Amino acid sequence: MRTKVAALATLLLAGTQTGAWAQTMTIQSLMDGGYTVAGITTSPAGGASIYLQKGNTLVYCFAAETPASATVATKYCKPVK
Repeated sequence: MRTKVAALATLLLAGTQTGAWAQTMTIQSLMDGGYTVAGITTSPAGGASIYLQKGNTLVYCFAAETPASATVATKYCKPVK
């Protein structure tokens, strides 16, 4: 039972850290940190999926705009595992 609780706590903590990481990273900040664009896909519904890479690390970001927005903004970034 203790092992299951420890595993669950680890997963919850990892999820929280990833969430905080995803909220603070933008495509611009990652590129400023040495990441380069590895690929881009678009959706008919709008927005773009941007894959950024630095060494063996791959990050997925989603960017979108609205008719009223002045720029296309990073909605979130997440590490790809």
